[in-house]
Amino acid sequence: MSPPDLRPASPDPSAYLAADDVIDHTHPLVRETAARLRAGAGTPEAYARAAFAFVRDTVPHSADTGDDRVTWRASDVLEQRTGICYAKCHALAALLRADGIPAGLCYQRLDGTVHGLVALRLPGLPHWARQDPRGNKPGVDARFSPVPETERPAWTVRPGSGDTDYLTLYATPPPPVLDALRKAADREELFRLLPSELPDATGPGPR
Repeated sequence: MSPPDLRPASPDPSAYLAADDVIDHTHPLVRETAARLRAGAGTPEAYARAAFAFVRDTVPHSADTGDDRVTWRASDVLEQRTGICYAKCHALAALLRADGIPAGLCYQRLDGTVHGLVALRLPGLPHWARQDPRGNKPGVDARFSPVPETERPAWTVRPGSGDTDYLTLYATPPPPVLDALRKAADREELFRLLPSELPDATGPGPR
């Protein structure tokens, strides 16, 4: 199956490089982390690959570790080294934007759960490519790909299952996701508050 054709929610390309309260890539910790990763990367693709691996492998998914802390701001995710898929995506988007690589947030609906991913666009390439920094475990083997044709997310939608690849590419987290992250006192409450589906500004993308 071909990857979804993502559609930016913002017509302004600079929105996918901006810093805000969630993707706070001007924060000193984000900048310092980006500088360390950049030191060993000779190209934007090498840097993006290193940033992806860093978030995927060194920030454990809180559901895998049983960590009850709820993080949502990119700098907090990097400092506390914990978060669910949404939080880890905020951290990866911040690290990518810190190096001038456009990055946005996109989502899947899988078994009635909304799963977060990041999409980036490397210099000279015309398409957004989805990345899944959730964190690998038995049965999950997400990998970096600079192009959508070879994307390797943790999970793919199953035809006829009701699973959906949402087509909207957000510059900032959609309110149903961010509100839940901000309100939840712990991970158990967070899972009760998180949406089971999202309105897709550009229309749903089942496949």
